[in-house]
Formats: sequence, structure tokens, C-alpha cells
Amino acid sequence: MDLSQLDFVAVLLAAMSSFMLGGVWYSPWLFQRAWLEGCGLTELDLKATNPKWVFGGGFVLSLFIAFGLSLFLGPHPHLGVSVGVGFAVGLCWVSSALGMSYIYEQRPLKLFLINSGYHILQFTLMGLIFGLWP
Repeated sequence: MDLSQLDFVAVLLAAMSSFMLGGVWYSPWLFQRAWLEGCGLTELDLKATNPKWVFGGGFVLSLFIAFGLSLFLGPHPHLGVSVGVGFAVGLCWVSSALGMSYIYEQRPLKLFLINSGYHILQFTLMGLIFGLWP
């Protein structure tokens, strides 16, 4: 795909959706406590981080992810295809790669389910945005 065909507004919106999903997914309302436990972190550890680095870095990486998925889908993808591809990428590529690492690192299954669940939804949501974008 020619980069001139890339819709940078859709990429930005997809990155923002991923970032916002993460804010809800890893919040106290959903999986924060279980995620912290699985990672071996505490709320004090979270408070000790530099939010500019964490959130800024997270958003930049979300932009890279959205950019890559947009290139993979091409211009004006069909809604069903883009959602299906997003789901398949999240499940088959990202979750499987995480799963391999988690097995060797002997990380908890609960942490794998939380993190891979986020990535499956992240890519599916991005696919939805690219499929709906005019």
C-alpha cells in the first residue's frame, strides 16, 4: 500500500481507542487488582512510575500498532474483514506470542488471560474503526 492512501486520522483514532480501552481494562473497575497481583506489583509501584513515560510511551506504541494494522488491512477495508482480521491478529499472533513467553517465564494463567484479552479486544476495536471509517 502506498502511504499516501493511509488515513492518518483513522490511525490516530484507532490508537486513541486502544489507549482508552487499556485505561478501562486495567482500571480498578475491571482487572487492575488481578493484573497487579499477576505482575507482582503494588499500587505503590504504580505511583512510583513516571506517568509521562508510561502513558506517552503507551500512546506512541498504540500509534505504531494502529499504523501497522492499517497498512496490513489496506485502504477502505470491508467492515467484516477488518473486524475479523483484527480479532485474528489479536488471538492468533499476539496472544499466541504472549502465551509462549508466559509458559517459559512461568507466569500466571490469570495474567495471560487479562493481557491477551486486552490485546484481542484492542485489535478487534481497531479493525472495527478501520472498517467503519469512510
